[in-house]
Amino acid sequence: MAESLDDWFKREVLPHEGGLRRYLSRVWPRGDEIADLCQETFARVYEAARVARPQSVRSFTFTTAHHLILDRIRRERVVSIEATGDVDALNVLVDEISPERRVSARQELKKLVRVFDRLPPRCRQIFWMRRVLDISQRDVAKRLGIHEKAVEKQVAKGGRLLVDWMNDEAPGGRGAIPLDESGEDEEHEQG
Repeated sequence: MAESLDDWFKREVLPHEGGLRRYLSRVWPRGDEIADLCQETFARVYEAARVARPQSVRSFTFTTAHHLILDRIRRERVVSIEATGDVDALNVLVDEISPERRVSARQELKKLVRVFDRLPPRCRQIFWMRRVLDISQRDVAKRLGIHEKAVEKQVAKGGRLLVDWMNDEAPGGRGAIPLDESGEDEEHEQG
């Protein structure tokens, strides 16, 4: 029987409460709001886990708290001197994104999608599992029934091709990068 969401939450998320409170105390200047921020973070993590449980619970929880703080700063629009106490710890820019930067970012994202779709299917699958879903190399190899070395090679190959193709689509790029017929490495991948 699958573990209930509540049981999972108690076992995986709640043990991070102390560290989360310390983090929030360090980056948010109004101590009277720490408990609320912590609760809202937990609520967001819980809601997200209804859809899919995160691979790295601690990282997901702290990233959620980070985004919550950014949301609060954006809502306030005018950041007081008090709220900038440890903005460097947030590692963010408080300025709004200009329309030009927003359009540029969308164009870059569309370009990345185009070049990502050009990857050979197996390479794309492995790259997605490792770099986007953040699944360990060992777990990817187990799930796909291949050697860890094959996973490592496909991720490296995918990264090289993405960088090359992103540069190719830039003005003055070098053109398409040829692949072998299958788009796969010649080495055996079976585990």
